[in-house]
Amino acid sequence: MDMILRNDAYTVPQYREELTYKDLEMDPYKRVCRLNGERVALTPTEFSILQVLLENRGRAVSAQELAELVWNDAFYISRSDSLAVHIRHLREKLDDTLKPFSYVKTVWGVGYAI
Repeated sequence: MDMILRNDAYTVPQYREELTYKDLEMDPYKRVCRLNGERVALTPTEFSILQVLLENRGRAVSAQELAELVWNDAFYISRSDSLAVHIRHLREKLDDTLKPFSYVKTVWGVGYAI
């Protein structure tokens, strides 16, 4: 881990190495995401959520853990369905709207995973 980047109300660790999964590539240091070589325009929140999921590839990340890592607020999710909306927008931007999802998977009763 190189540094911590602050975006408004949330803080996400920044890494110099690229994160990849299938045709998805993310450079957290440059804040660039590409799908099939094409740049994907993500909001800072969507980028942070995807980064956390890619960094934890292979395991489910709970909604509470995402809230802590993205918004610095473990109780944010209990007051809002904001995470589900961000996940839906992320799936749309990754053209991942048909089940079974290729990238952002829902792990029922737990959270989300890549």
